[in-house]
Amino acid sequence: MSFKYDKNNLFKEFEVAKNKDIALSKLDTLEEKENDVYKNRIQFMREHIALKKEHPEYYSELDINFDNLLNSYLTTNPRETFYQKVFGKSFAEVRAPSIPQSVND
Repeated sequence: MSFKYDKNNLFKEFEVAKNKDIALSKLDTLEEKENDVYKNRIQFMREHIALKKEHPEYYSELDINFDNLLNSYLTTNPRETFYQKVFGKSFAEVRAPSIPQSVND
């Protein structure tokens, strides 16, 4: 039987990389820390790019473009890049409707 990645495997591995990045951050809030250091997440993408080239069968159950993800993580502000690519809007523009404008909201 051959090994295959599924969504859950990747999410777990990605969460480990993300937590390592959070631990490297010197910022205060969790949101700031999640969007500060990307070293381990970038390494995660690079490793999966290489592994997918060597063993594409491991990823046959998934449709993930690690190259695009890596390119986003290599930008100055990955979160903004993701929001622009996915929603065509900035993070602030997507988030604005969910922020109460008054105490009645």
